[in-house]
Parts: sequence; structure tokens; C-alpha cells
Amino acid sequence: MITEKLYLDTDREESVKKTAEILKNGGIVALPTETVYGLAASALDKNAIKKVFEAKGRPQDNPLIVHINSIEMLKKVAKDIPKRAFLCAEKFWPGPFTMVLKSSGYVCSAVSAGLDTVAVRMPKDPVMSDVIARAEIPLAAPSANVSGSPSPVSAEHVINDLYGKIDAVVMGDRCSVGVESTVVLIEKDSAKLLRPGAVTLEMLKEILPDITVDKAILEEYKDGEKVASPGMKYKHYSPSAELYLIEGESKDFVSYVNKMNDGCALCFTEEEELIKVKTYPYGSINDQKGMAYEIFEILRRLDKEKIRKGYVHAPSKDGVGLAVYNRLVRACAHRVIKL
Repeated sequence: MITEKLYLDTDREESVKKTAEILKNGGIVALPTETVYGLAASALDKNAIKKVFEAKGRPQDNPLIVHINSIEMLKKVAKDIPKRAFLCAEKFWPGPFTMVLKSSGYVCSAVSAGLDTVAVRMPKDPVMSDVIARAEIPLAAPSANVSGSPSPVSAEHVINDLYGKIDAVVMGDRCSVGVESTVVLIEKDSAKLLRPGAVTLEMLKEILPDITVDKAILEEYKDGEKVASPGMKYKHYSPSAELYLIEGESKDFVSYVNKMNDGCALCFTEEEELIKVKTYPYGSINDQKGMAYEIFEILRRLDKEKIRKGYVHAPSKDGVGLAVYNRLVRACAHRVIKL
């Protein structure tokens, strides 16, 4: 298969139109969102959804997120929508926020991995929003990468992973958030955080004071357990390198890495000059949004430079730091060292 490159800087309108046509005709296209690049297909077309799973090598029991552009489309995709879900939509949409609700059966069952729920998001990125409007259908779009590898935040990452396996890639800007959307299961009388993101737990508690946190955010899910959200069950976001997540103060992290004196260090900017081994700073200790923006770019650099082993200084587990920690603990295959 020849993967077509669609450029926004030369003819945005034509690229959006062509993307919508490919999707309506059962094709699959990688395009930018504000979180990461998504691999989009019509959520109504089971054959197109099959192509997404095949291109990514994604397990069939890992559900996809449906992207919409209006509340009217939400009402088609989901049913028995709780009032609190509409309050969340008013507060966080369009944006990096996904709700898991009861499925109406409008989208094909493969999107929901056979569950009676559906994950729905209204993206903020104007390219994805315009494509949905032009196609007039909801789009299922997991991250546009080989399943299990670090998520793509640029068109270059998509081309490295999926060129020749998909119909087209929209050559857009680098994604502004850098980690996938926050996912929350919302029911009439309860809410559960399934995946942390840029919409933080602290922000969610303002609308959902009773929200709980799924154990899979920090722990490994057991084989055989069903999941309602992407990113909960399988090894994710992982470069080839054997990584260890190190919890502790900066001075202890620096001392530990220097004592080990092997591999590399994914560290905070402030620690870089104190470490003897090769360093990959992924942000300032006080800039969680900066960490989120950089982390997948850094993880992909490890593969590009054929790094075999590394030690990662864990961020704090509050705010956006929880999202970064969640991605890193999975990238490290839950190898955690507490100093």
C-alpha cells in the first residue's frame, strides 16, 4: 500500500476534503489531534475498524475512542447519558477529555471491544474537528503507532511506524498536549478515572467530587480482566530499552544513577549536569505540562539512538504529573525502584 501524504500548509481545504472522502469510503488516515496523532476510521464501518486493528497490531479486546464534533452526535453514539456527563462536556469539551458511557449501538461493536459502553471525545484540534464535520460521521481513532510503542506526537513518528500500512497521513503540526486524553467512566451515581491526562483529577473533582481512581493507573491489570478504556491492560508506550522508574528526591536519584554508571538517565532539566551517564532531560521538575509535551519524543529517541537500558526519574503523582507517571510506569513495564 502507498501511504499518501496530505499537506495542510499548501492546501488545507483540499487535504481536509480528501481525508473525509477516504474515511467515508472505508479507508484509514492518521491525523493530528491536540493530544497525540490518531489513526482514524469510520466508527460505523466494521471493515474499516478491522483495518485499524491490523495496521497497529492492536489486541481486539482493547477498545477505541470515538471522536465527535457535537452534542447531537454524542446523543447518537451514547444512551442514558447522566446529567453529570453533560456538565463535564460543558466544562472540558472540546478538549483532551474522554467519557465512557452506555453505548447506543450506533457505532459498530468492534469499537467497544464487545462491551456495552462507548468511549467518546470531542477533540479541540481544528483539523480533526473539520474532518469530522466534513465526513459527517463519528471517527474511531486510537494513537497512530504500532501497538505498544511510544505514542506519536508528530507526522514523522506516524510515518516511521505505519508508512505503507495506512491510506494517508495528514502532515500537521506537532501535537500540543503530548499525552493521550483523560478517560473517565461516568454513570448516574458514580465516576471513575480510568486514564489520567491533561484534564487532571483535581479538575475533575470540582464537578465529580465522588470520583474514584482505577487501580490500573498505577498497577498492572491481570490477564483476563476486561477493560473499559485504552491504555489500561497491555504494555504501552514502550521503547526497546529496559527502563526502570526511580522514585525519590533529586539528590538520591542522581546518586543512584551515578553509582550504577550504566545505561542512560531520563531526568529533570535541573539534574542533567550532575549525572555522569548520557542524559535525556524531559522537562523541568516544576513544569508538568512540559514533561507531558516531551515524554513521547524522548522515549522515541531512545529507540532511534539504540539505547538498551535507562533510569527514569519519576514525576510527582499530582496534576498532569499523574498522567506522565502513568505513561512512564507502563513504558518501564512496572519496574519501579523506590529510593
